[in-house]
Amino acid sequence: MSLQLERIELREIELPLKWPFETSFGRTTKRRIMIVRVFDKSGAYGYGECTAPEDPFYNHETIDTAWLTVAEFVAPLLSSAQVKSASEVNNALSRIRGNRMAKGGVEAAIWDVEARMGNKPLWQHIGGSRTEISCGVSIGLQKTTDALLEKVAVELEAGYQRIKIKIAPGRDIELVKAVRSKYPDIRLTVDANSAYTLADTDLLKQLDGYNLMLIEQPLPAGDLVDHAKLQRELKTPICLDESILTVTDARHAWELGSCRIINVKLGRVGGHGEAKAIQEYCLAREVPVWCGGMLESGVGRAHNIAMSTLAGFTMPGDVSASARYWEEDVIDPPVTVSPRGTIQAPTGPGLGYEVNERRIDSLMKRREELAL
Repeated sequence: MSLQLERIELREIELPLKWPFETSFGRTTKRRIMIVRVFDKSGAYGYGECTAPEDPFYNHETIDTAWLTVAEFVAPLLSSAQVKSASEVNNALSRIRGNRMAKGGVEAAIWDVEARMGNKPLWQHIGGSRTEISCGVSIGLQKTTDALLEKVAVELEAGYQRIKIKIAPGRDIELVKAVRSKYPDIRLTVDANSAYTLADTDLLKQLDGYNLMLIEQPLPAGDLVDHAKLQRELKTPICLDESILTVTDARHAWELGSCRIINVKLGRVGGHGEAKAIQEYCLAREVPVWCGGMLESGVGRAHNIAMSTLAGFTMPGDVSASARYWEEDVIDPPVTVSPRGTIQAPTGPGLGYEVNERRIDSLMKRREELAL
């Protein structure tokens, strides 16, 4: 089986969230999402999702810069490379510095094409081994502590195996204390989204008293040296998110002692090839990894399910049910979570979910086709 890629279709959709989602970066009420579809000359096609947000606050990318990067650079490089397999895409696009979300959306779609051509579920095609994944949930900053506790209660009732709450300066210790006081035995983590500095070490050390599984990305992205200094002061494991873009970053973080756990986001690392390299590196060193989320539509969520079946993903990730975020998703059936807090890996070819073209068309804001 050899790929003969023909064209890329980019579509921007606007998908309103059921409830606002707030982090230290800001408040999101709707998502502008780039859906990528790559066509092969055989007639097969596959879907990917670019997870770049609307603004350059999580990282340097936005949906608009990603669109331009795919149109002006990704497509021409793929055209000249004439890749024959999905595993060749990373190398074909290596001249593009950064812009990993732009590249990752296309790379993921090509893996889906290849899996469909081989009539295999994507998760099996990339080397996954789990038929069921464990799910946690991420809860944004709430207006009051009571509102946060209500959210936690709802998610625990739904069966989620791990609760993550967002924190920010001035909205941290009291929130953790309230949740832990009411739920002394749940798996609990916090996510700072780079909101603190080493000057906050004494405050962050207070979190050691609340039996947290991890503190996610407390310091600025890329600052592996300061994270190493902070980790030496903390009993609680630091988990890095924004700081890890490549397997080299993972190696540097491990060798410096910057973290003990890594969050892998498919878009942030540039697709399945790099995600698998990171999990293989971490698995060999018994470093737990788990799948983070970027408020994906069902397309990105399906890719996250596939990635989470890889052997190194040993902790409950942020892959949750479609209904937590969207009144109607763009895939059929929507992603659902069992009462035990798990998702079954789909059995159909490729993503294993049908993409609802009617729904995408109804949400579409712009479209562009790129020849390969």
